[in-house]
Amino acid sequence: MVQVQKNDNESTGSLVRRFTKRVQRSGFLLRVRGKRFYEPSKSDFAKKKEALRRVTWIKETEKQRKLGKIQ
Repeated sequence: MVQVQKNDNESTGSLVRRFTKRVQRSGFLLRVRGKRFYEPSKSDFAKKKEALRRVTWIKETEKQRKLGKIQ
């Protein structure tokens, strides 16, 4: 965690700038941004379940296509 103490006769703007620099140097933002869109890998069961769903959907659409219900 990054902390900054206000010095004597220091303006709020310079305090914010100093804090921003410390945050950038700490690398905290890089870690957070890296985790922002992280998706854990699916389990083997979930992968198989989705693959089976995809196969049944393809077969069903092919069947509908042969019957002329969809193009």
